[in-house]
Amino acid sequence: MVFVEQCIQEEENNGVVMSKLTLGSLNIFRSTIEVMLSDGVLTREEKRLTIKLASALGLNSSQPSEIYSAIKEGRKSPEGDKVSSLQAREIYTKVFEIAIVNASLSRDEFRVLAHLRSVFEIDDEEHSVIEETLRDMVKEKFEDPNVMEKMLTTLRDSVGLVGDIFDTVRKKTVDGGSS
Repeated sequence: MVFVEQCIQEEENNGVVMSKLTLGSLNIFRSTIEVMLSDGVLTREEKRLTIKLASALGLNSSQPSEIYSAIKEGRKSPEGDKVSSLQAREIYTKVFEIAIVNASLSRDEFRVLAHLRSVFEIDDEEHSVIEETLRDMVKEKFEDPNVMEKMLTTLRDSVGLVGDIFDTVRKKTVDGGSS
């Protein structure tokens, strides 16, 4: 999170409006891990999201532990490969899907999704499209109506909460506070 905040601060200081998507895959992974570690605990759910995020970002098997070590030691880390807008939406969708498959999203998972939504610059309209895509995927994957209804309910509930958290993060960034 510190790196993302520094980028935002540099943009504000220089009067430059840059897309956050100029960040590389390792920077995105690092900032997300920093969000996860902000409460001092890496939960089982967060670990699942970490694994999916690393995979979706195309990280090799040693890169996640290198980033984690860099965070713990307060060292800088490599930027990683650039992430396009299309890749960002695919990554967000994959991580969101893993989160909702759990059927009960924790506050930590919502914070991670809100962070990724902010980093990937996914607005309400794009989020709605992703939600609809996930709805269709859930319907295709789960034929049991009880399982499907529970998943769809979780998805509906998550959209509001992720949106609320995203709006809070966005407001803090705009107001000059830290997220």
